[in-house]
Amino acid sequence: MSVIALAGGTGAPGVTSTALALLLAWPLDPGRRLILAECDPDGGAVLAGALQGRMDARYGLRNLAVAQRKDELVEAFWRQLVDISEDNSSSRLLLPGITDPAQAAGLDPAWGSLAELFARIEDHQHDVLVDLGRRGAFGASAVLAKRADVVVMVVRNTLRGVQSAQVRVEALRKSLAGPGGTGADALAVLLVEGGPYKSGEVEKALGVPVLATVPWRPKQAEVLSDGVDGGSRFERSDLMRAARAATGPLRERVALRRDRLAPRAPGPYNQGPYNQQGPHGEGDMAHAR
Repeated sequence: MSVIALAGGTGAPGVTSTALALLLAWPLDPGRRLILAECDPDGGAVLAGALQGRMDARYGLRNLAVAQRKDELVEAFWRQLVDISEDNSSSRLLLPGITDPAQAAGLDPAWGSLAELFARIEDHQHDVLVDLGRRGAFGASAVLAKRADVVVMVVRNTLRGVQSAQVRVEALRKSLAGPGGTGADALAVLLVEGGPYKSGEVEKALGVPVLATVPWRPKQAEVLSDGVDGGSRFERSDLMRAARAATGPLRERVALRRDRLAPRAPGPYNQGPYNQQGPHGEGDMAHAR
């Protein structure tokens, strides 16, 4: 199991759309579940975008600030998850982000506890995708990147995209290699191809391996960013085919790094939804459908 953080920069690389595509495309063995946690300090986008307001905004990350003050973050976390799986199987889950950037400051004390929870959530057969947006890999929420198995910079292969990524990659490299980080080799790139630069040129410019590429398909991405009806063909679209292909290199990168790093010791954060019952049934998880 793995924790993969996704971050971006200027130039509209499409971090959230990419994270959603991976959430929907990720291969899941029976009994395994995948969580997309919207941890962008600038606010979440999935409830109002892909889900088109079908889910009550009372669920989500903002509630964990209060739970942290009560020392109840672990228990509260499971109650904030929204089931967005097609078959209501709770196999693909969303932790909605904050609805107002002003709420981010209240979460400062909670980021460390959330990172610890993610690091130990594998005991309950969960993977986690963490959407850090443009700012989440730095500042108080940087601990989420530092504790992740892999940190993926989503970069458009345009001049603006690559130049924006250069500064952020260098800062992330230092952060991951510093205290509390798992090492600079956690850093990788997922390239959004719509510009003139090839993968090799981007690797050379950033000094970071490009693990996978997805095509720049604005109309297809609107299904994920704005809830546009993509019809039955969307699953076979260029974007979704590329997202499915990207899961292989990402999983391999996680496995290689985990072979190098010492296994995590069990701790107080390895509680799972099966220990937390509530009004939404198993795990007290909300449902989008």
